[in-house]
Amino acid sequence: MKSEVNEAHEVSADTVNEPAQQNCTHDAPPATEHPHTNPWEAARYLGYRGTQPDSTVEAMIEECIAEVEAAAVPRSIHERFPLNFTGDDTFQVASLRLKSRSLQRNLAGCGEVYLFAATLGIAVDTLIRRASLMDTAKGAVMQAAAAAVIEAFCDAENDKLRREAEAEGLYLRPRFSPGYGDLSLDCQRDFLYLLKAQKNIGLTVTDSGLMVPIKSVTAIIGISTTNSSCHLQGCEVCPKTDCAFRR
Repeated sequence: MKSEVNEAHEVSADTVNEPAQQNCTHDAPPATEHPHTNPWEAARYLGYRGTQPDSTVEAMIEECIAEVEAAAVPRSIHERFPLNFTGDDTFQVASLRLKSRSLQRNLAGCGEVYLFAATLGIAVDTLIRRASLMDTAKGAVMQAAAAAVIEAFCDAENDKLRREAEAEGLYLRPRFSPGYGDLSLDCQRDFLYLLKAQKNIGLTVTDSGLMVPIKSVTAIIGISTTNSSCHLQGCEVCPKTDCAFRR
């Protein structure tokens, strides 16, 4: 297993065996070097599908993205594990047991995976809460802006992993998060426990299954010795075709 933590600017936990090796941390770029956040992604989270926001909303989106990037301290962690298929749609990753037909299609042909988690930090939660109290509309835009910023950060971190894998002659599959398709959110607690996410990047999960800080992402990334034409990720693998946030 290989593990790393990057830092910028489910079974109960007591039944899970801790991974043997220590996680590492990386400093991420300072706030002025945040990965580019596409304003259209924030607009999509606001429900704009096939229509352009008016100039007032566009300006608010840009303003909120800037505020989120100024407040954010993005951090990520990843660890590499062997992948064992235990059934048609069940897998074992260390002590984490997963069941998902959608994920099975994504990981077909993979012998290893990265478990990946990222967060923007608690200050972004505070920023969103304050904006929501002062102005409901701005609070909604701030939520969308933060979602777009964390996705841009994850894309940048995943691109680093892709380059590292290619240096070994390996290929990565698109990240696949709990909640996509038929992969249950119930695995979040054990997922984060395996990564020691609370210790390494300050990411925890509540009894109700919500991650804290809220603007955080967990994902499974398949590692394969063969290149694949599979580029499905996010909305493309999810059967919820009536979702308001679908691309």
